[in-house]
Amino acid sequence: MKRISIVVPMYNEKDGIPLLADTMARLAERVTQIGYELECVLVDDGSRDGTSDEAARVFAGFPRVIQAKHERNRGLGAAVRTGFGKATGDIICTIDSDCTFDPLQIPEMLLVLERERVDIVTASPYHPKGGVENVKPWRLLLSKGASVIYRRVAAAKLFSYTALLRAYRRSVIENVDFEADGFAATTEFLLRAVQAGYKVAEVPSILKTRLIGVSKMKVLYTIRTHVGLMFKALWWRFFDRSARPKLAARSL
Repeated sequence: MKRISIVVPMYNEKDGIPLLADTMARLAERVTQIGYELECVLVDDGSRDGTSDEAARVFAGFPRVIQAKHERNRGLGAAVRTGFGKATGDIICTIDSDCTFDPLQIPEMLLVLERERVDIVTASPYHPKGGVENVKPWRLLLSKGASVIYRRVAAAKLFSYTALLRAYRRSVIENVDFEADGFAATTEFLLRAVQAGYKVAEVPSILKTRLIGVSKMKVLYTIRTHVGLMFKALWWRFFDRSARPKLAARSL
Protein backbone atom coordinates (compact mmCIF):
# COMPACT_ATOMS: atom_id res chain seq x y z
CA MET A 1 0.00 0.00 0.00
CA LYS A 2 1.30 3.45 -0.88
CA ARG A 3 1.88 5.91 1.92
CA ILE A 4 0.78 9.54 2.02
CA SER A 5 2.46 11.87 4.51
CA ILE A 6 0.53 14.91 5.75
CA VAL A 7 2.90 17.64 6.92
CA VAL A 8 1.22 19.97 9.42
CA PRO A 9 3.10 23.10 10.58
CA MET A 10 1.80 24.29 13.97
CA TYR A 11 2.46 27.39 16.06
CA ASN A 12 0.45 27.94 19.24
CA GLU A 13 -2.42 25.80 17.95
CA LYS A 14 -3.27 23.84 21.12
CA ASP A 15 -6.98 24.68 21.04
CA GLY A 16 -7.32 23.51 17.44
CA ILE A 17 -5.62 20.11 17.86
CA PRO A 18 -8.85 18.14 18.56
CA LEU A 19 -10.43 19.46 15.33
CA LEU A 20 -7.25 18.62 13.41
CA ALA A 21 -7.15 15.09 14.82
CA ASP A 22 -10.79 14.48 14.00
CA THR A 23 -10.21 15.67 10.43
CA MET A 24 -7.13 13.48 10.06
CA ALA A 25 -9.05 10.43 11.29
CA ARG A 26 -11.72 11.02 8.66
CA LEU A 27 -9.06 11.59 6.02
CA ALA A 28 -7.32 8.31 6.96
CA GLU A 29 -10.54 6.42 6.25
CA ARG A 30 -10.96 8.06 2.86
CA VAL A 31 -7.42 7.60 1.60
CA THR A 32 -7.48 3.95 2.68
CA GLN A 33 -10.37 3.43 0.28
CA ILE A 34 -8.15 4.49 -2.65
CA GLY A 35 -5.12 2.48 -1.63
CA TYR A 36 -3.08 4.73 0.67
CA GLU A 37 -2.05 4.59 4.31
CA LEU A 38 -1.85 7.88 6.20
CA GLU A 39 1.16 9.28 8.05
CA CYS A 40 0.80 12.48 10.07
CA VAL A 41 3.93 14.63 10.41
CA LEU A 42 3.26 17.26 13.08
CA VAL A 43 5.82 20.06 13.30
CA ASP A 44 5.57 22.38 16.31
CA ASP A 45 7.31 25.58 15.27
CA GLY A 46 8.34 26.83 18.73
CA SER A 47 4.89 26.95 20.36
CA ARG A 48 4.57 28.18 23.95
CA ASP A 49 1.03 27.02 24.67
CA GLY A 50 1.55 23.26 25.01
CA THR A 51 0.77 22.42 21.39
CA SER A 52 3.20 19.48 21.27
CA ASP A 53 1.88 17.91 24.48
CA GLU A 54 -1.70 18.27 23.31
CA ALA A 55 -0.83 16.77 19.92
CA ALA A 56 0.90 13.81 21.58
CA ARG A 57 -2.17 13.21 23.73
CA VAL A 58 -4.83 13.58 21.04
CA PHE A 59 -2.93 11.71 18.31
CA ALA A 60 -1.86 8.86 20.63
CA GLY A 61 -4.22 6.39 18.96
CA PHE A 62 -3.09 7.09 15.39
CA PRO A 63 -1.08 4.28 13.78
CA ARG A 64 1.54 6.51 12.11
CA VAL A 65 2.46 9.85 13.72
CA ILE A 66 5.81 11.67 13.59
CA GLN A 67 6.34 14.71 15.81
CA ALA A 68 9.08 17.32 15.53
CA LYS A 69 9.59 20.56 17.44
CA HIS A 70 11.62 23.72 16.87
CA GLU A 71 13.00 25.26 20.06
CA ARG A 72 12.04 28.70 18.76
CA ASN A 73 9.59 30.00 16.20
CA ARG A 74 11.33 29.91 12.81
CA GLY A 75 8.41 30.42 10.42
CA LEU A 76 6.03 28.37 8.32
CA GLY A 77 8.58 27.64 5.60
CA ALA A 78 11.10 26.33 8.12
CA ALA A 79 8.43 24.09 9.65
CA VAL A 80 7.48 22.71 6.23
CA ARG A 81 11.14 22.04 5.47
CA THR A 82 11.47 20.10 8.73
CA GLY A 83 8.32 18.16 7.90
CA PHE A 84 9.62 17.26 4.46
CA GLY A 85 12.76 15.88 6.09
CA LYS A 86 10.73 13.66 8.43
CA ALA A 87 8.08 12.45 5.96
CA THR A 88 8.41 8.90 4.62
CA GLY A 89 5.48 8.83 2.19
CA ASP A 90 5.41 8.29 -1.56
CA ILE A 91 3.20 11.39 -1.72
CA ILE A 92 3.73 14.33 0.65
CA CYS A 93 0.92 16.79 1.33
CA THR A 94 0.97 20.04 3.27
CA ILE A 95 -2.05 21.42 5.09
CA ASP A 96 -2.95 24.31 7.39
CA SER A 97 -3.32 23.15 11.00
CA ASP A 98 -6.50 25.26 11.30
CA CYS A 99 -8.06 23.50 8.29
CA THR A 100 -8.90 26.76 6.51
CA PHE A 101 -8.51 24.66 3.36
CA ASP A 102 -10.40 21.41 3.78
CA PRO A 103 -7.92 18.50 4.09
CA LEU A 104 -10.73 16.14 3.08
CA GLN A 105 -10.13 17.37 -0.48
CA ILE A 106 -6.84 15.46 -0.52
CA PRO A 107 -8.29 12.21 -1.94
CA GLU A 108 -9.52 14.20 -4.94
CA MET A 109 -6.06 15.73 -5.30
CA LEU A 110 -4.43 12.29 -5.24
CA LEU A 111 -6.70 11.13 -8.04
CA VAL A 112 -5.80 14.23 -10.09
CA LEU A 113 -2.11 13.58 -9.44
CA GLU A 114 -2.42 10.15 -11.06
CA ARG A 115 -5.02 10.90 -13.73
CA GLU A 116 -3.30 14.02 -15.07
CA ARG A 117 0.21 12.57 -14.65
CA VAL A 118 1.48 15.69 -12.91
CA ASP A 119 3.97 16.11 -10.07
CA ILE A 120 2.15 18.66 -7.93
CA VAL A 121 -1.52 19.38 -7.26
CA THR A 122 -2.34 22.65 -5.53
CA ALA A 123 -5.61 23.94 -4.09
CA SER A 124 -6.94 27.07 -5.76
CA PRO A 125 -9.48 29.38 -4.09
CA TYR A 126 -9.14 31.90 -6.93
CA HIS A 127 -9.94 29.34 -9.61
CA PRO A 128 -13.19 30.27 -11.41
CA LYS A 129 -14.86 27.33 -9.63
CA GLY A 130 -13.20 28.04 -6.26
CA GLY A 131 -14.15 30.58 -3.64
CA VAL A 132 -13.57 32.21 -0.25
CA GLU A 133 -15.85 32.37 2.79
CA ASN A 134 -15.66 35.01 5.52
CA VAL A 135 -11.95 35.75 4.95
CA LYS A 136 -10.83 39.15 6.23
CA PRO A 137 -10.57 41.68 3.39
CA TRP A 138 -6.91 42.57 4.08
CA ARG A 139 -5.92 38.90 4.03
CA LEU A 140 -7.84 38.33 0.80
CA LEU A 141 -6.27 41.41 -0.80
CA LEU A 142 -2.77 40.26 0.08
CA SER A 143 -3.24 36.68 -1.11
CA LYS A 144 -5.31 37.30 -4.23
CA GLY A 145 -3.31 40.38 -5.21
CA ALA A 146 -0.08 38.41 -4.99
CA SER A 147 -1.53 35.63 -7.14
CA VAL A 148 -2.60 38.11 -9.82
CA ILE A 149 0.94 39.50 -10.03
CA TYR A 150 2.57 36.06 -9.99
CA ARG A 151 0.34 35.00 -12.87
CA ARG A 152 1.80 37.85 -14.91
CA VAL A 153 5.46 37.39 -14.03
CA ALA A 154 5.89 33.64 -13.46
CA ALA A 155 6.25 30.83 -15.95
CA ALA A 156 3.41 28.84 -14.35
CA LYS A 157 0.04 30.35 -15.27
CA LEU A 158 -2.07 29.51 -12.23
CA PHE A 159 -4.96 31.24 -10.52
CA SER A 160 -3.51 30.75 -7.02
CA TYR A 161 0.10 30.61 -5.85
CA THR A 162 -0.09 30.95 -2.06
CA ALA A 163 -2.22 28.00 -0.88
CA LEU A 164 -0.57 25.60 1.56
CA LEU A 165 -2.91 22.72 0.69
CA ARG A 166 -0.87 20.75 -1.86
CA ALA A 167 0.14 17.23 -2.85
CA TYR A 168 3.68 16.52 -4.10
CA ARG A 169 5.31 13.45 -5.51
CA ARG A 170 8.31 12.50 -3.42
CA SER A 171 10.69 13.26 -6.30
CA VAL A 172 9.75 16.95 -6.07
CA ILE A 173 10.57 17.07 -2.37
CA GLU A 174 13.89 15.34 -2.92
CA ASN A 175 15.06 17.50 -5.84
CA VAL A 176 13.76 21.03 -5.22
CA ASP A 177 15.05 23.37 -2.50
CA PHE A 178 13.60 26.63 -1.21
CA GLU A 179 15.08 29.36 0.98
CA ALA A 180 12.20 31.31 2.54
CA ASP A 181 11.28 30.54 6.14
CA GLY A 182 8.01 32.49 6.26
CA PHE A 183 4.63 32.26 4.52
CA ALA A 184 6.11 33.04 1.09
CA ALA A 185 7.91 29.68 1.16
CA THR A 186 4.90 27.88 -0.31
CA THR A 187 5.00 30.15 -3.36
CA GLU A 188 8.76 29.93 -3.71
CA PHE A 189 8.72 26.14 -3.61
CA LEU A 190 6.03 25.99 -6.29
CA LEU A 191 7.86 28.42 -8.59
CA ARG A 192 11.19 26.63 -8.17
CA ALA A 193 9.54 23.28 -8.92
CA VAL A 194 8.03 24.64 -12.14
CA GLN A 195 11.38 26.18 -13.07
CA ALA A 196 12.94 22.73 -12.60
CA GLY A 197 10.46 21.23 -15.04
CA TYR A 198 7.86 19.65 -12.77
CA LYS A 199 4.22 19.66 -13.87
CA VAL A 200 1.52 21.32 -11.79
CA ALA A 201 -2.27 21.02 -11.76
CA GLU A 202 -4.59 23.14 -9.65
CA VAL A 203 -8.02 22.16 -8.40
CA PRO A 204 -10.74 24.57 -7.25
CA SER A 205 -11.03 24.86 -3.50
CA ILE A 206 -12.80 26.90 -0.83
CA LEU A 207 -10.72 29.06 1.52
CA LYS A 208 -12.51 29.65 4.85
CA THR A 209 -11.69 31.82 7.83
CA ARG A 210 -10.17 29.95 10.75
CA LEU A 211 -12.63 28.93 13.47
CA ILE A 212 -10.07 28.59 16.28
CA GLY A 213 -7.08 30.79 17.15
CA VAL A 214 -5.58 33.70 15.21
CA SER A 215 -3.35 34.07 12.17
CA LYS A 216 0.41 34.04 12.84
CA MET A 217 1.36 35.86 9.62
CA LYS A 218 3.85 38.73 9.91
CA VAL A 219 2.22 40.91 7.29
CA LEU A 220 4.93 43.44 6.38
CA TYR A 221 7.65 40.78 6.33
CA THR A 222 5.48 38.56 4.13
CA ILE A 223 4.81 41.40 1.68
CA ARG A 224 8.52 42.22 1.39
CA THR A 225 9.37 38.58 0.82
CA HIS A 226 6.74 38.21 -1.90
CA VAL A 227 7.96 41.34 -3.70
CA GLY A 228 11.48 39.97 -3.79
CA LEU A 229 10.19 36.62 -4.99
CA MET A 230 8.25 38.28 -7.81
CA PHE A 231 11.48 39.77 -9.16
CA LYS A 232 13.13 36.35 -8.90
CA ALA A 233 10.22 34.81 -10.82
CA LEU A 234 10.78 37.30 -13.65
CA TRP A 235 14.47 36.46 -13.73
CA TRP A 236 13.82 32.70 -13.75
CA ARG A 237 11.29 33.08 -16.54
CA PHE A 238 13.24 35.24 -18.95
CA PHE A 239 16.93 35.06 -18.09
CA ASP A 240 17.73 31.79 -16.30
CA ARG A 241 18.77 29.35 -19.00
CA SER A 242 20.26 26.83 -16.58
CA ALA A 243 16.93 25.16 -15.79
CA ARG A 244 15.07 22.66 -17.90
CA PRO A 245 12.37 24.02 -20.24
CA LYS A 246 9.46 25.42 -18.31
CA LEU A 247 6.25 23.42 -18.38
CA ALA A 248 2.83 25.00 -18.39
CA ALA A 249 0.58 24.41 -15.42
CA ARG A 250 -3.00 23.35 -15.92
CA SER A 251 -6.25 24.19 -14.17
CA LEU A 252 -9.04 21.66 -13.80
